[in-house]
Amino acid sequence: MKPPVRVRKWSTLTESFLTHKFNLTHMLFPIPVWMRFNRKFPVKVLAWNHVNGSALTVSSHSNIQSFADLGGSQIAVPYWYSMHNIILQMGLRHVGLKPVIQSHKASLKSNEVNLFILPPPEMPSAMIARKIDAYIVAEPYNAIAEMKIDAKIMRFTGDIWKNHPCCVVVMNERLTQSNPVFSQKVVNAIVRAQAWIIKHPLQTAKILSREGSNYLPVSEKILTRVFSGYEHSRYGKGNRPQAIKHDDWDVARIGFQPYPYPSATRLILKEMRHTKMEGDVTFLKNIQIDKAVTSLVDTTFVKYAIHNAGGLQQFGSGVNMAQPWRREETVSL
Repeated sequence: MKPPVRVRKWSTLTESFLTHKFNLTHMLFPIPVWMRFNRKFPVKVLAWNHVNGSALTVSSHSNIQSFADLGGSQIAVPYWYSMHNIILQMGLRHVGLKPVIQSHKASLKSNEVNLFILPPPEMPSAMIARKIDAYIVAEPYNAIAEMKIDAKIMRFTGDIWKNHPCCVVVMNERLTQSNPVFSQKVVNAIVRAQAWIIKHPLQTAKILSREGSNYLPVSEKILTRVFSGYEHSRYGKGNRPQAIKHDDWDVARIGFQPYPYPSATRLILKEMRHTKMEGDVTFLKNIQIDKAVTSLVDTTFVKYAIHNAGGLQQFGSGVNMAQPWRREETVSL
């Protein structure tokens, strides 16, 4: 197989997949929702790539401590169809704030929050330049901001929605049907890799880093924070902001669990209907949620891979082995 290709923008990755430049890629979970039900593209979600792994980061020049302090602010999101946009707007609605999409030069009311797209690699520099007050994104850009520009984690997304999916493994459905052997081997490898990462987080940081195999142009020190930096003494009660409010959830800053629980897909589809985005989103109102879950997600390959890798129990304490393929979603703002 060819080595993976690094793509900086979600829009570029999305277009590349739609034009068949990649057989396999990872996507922000809401993107294949848009692909399948708006573009009618035969995408299939085969597994979750990781859980949690994102945060809302606020600038050092702001005095933002909680969602209630975000009124009148400029916040960058990586893509409209992203878990980040969904979870951010859940938090804004919870405190009575209104997300808007407008020029950053336009005036904002005290109860409004302006959202706009920014590629993740550009977020820290935009924060330094005071073009944005905060951003919500996946790692390592939160750790970069913490360690390089003295920004603060306002809230980890995994402390809002327990073990939520973020990026998912996607393939063209036609390829899964025409070449199921290839598809199974790919998913087997991804599941084995996730199981290995759980046992070897610091080695993973080294491999991914600039000093290792340079999969990410980021130092090992920063990636070590990503894979191990979830100390309650640093982020929990008594800290400002308090990025961890649920000490009892037993989650990680970034976690790995490959099985795509239908309950999470249902909640994503429901929340997308309430999430402000640019473009035509009327297709979301017409989705029949239960039918959409089975149409979008194929669990055949991942179940087989998990069984061969030793079972779901190795993927964290959040798995209920009495009902391993079912869970209830936990959301608390």
